[in-house]
Amino acid sequence: MKLTNDQIKNRLEDFPDWEFDDNAIHTTIEFENFREVFATMTRIAFECEKMDHHPTWTNTYNELEITLNTHDANGVTEKDFDLAAAIDDILGA
Repeated sequence: MKLTNDQIKNRLEDFPDWEFDDNAIHTTIEFENFREVFATMTRIAFECEKMDHHPTWTNTYNELEITLNTHDANGVTEKDFDLAAAIDDILGA
């Protein structure tokens, strides 16, 4: 179920590195080098497959940009926050 803008803003209080814009939540992470980015993307990919929910992301050298929304709901849902939490756990490990 698609979350309202107020619900999204409230949920983002628990996700300081994420922001809401253009009907999705976004984060950008900078790494030491490309190898670290790619290794992290691989770990995130396994989590995405397990959750059957996939990000829109781009990588340029040592930077990873991630965008999450639920296409079926045409907006942000709890699935996006579940994946954001998993990504944050991976990044914090």
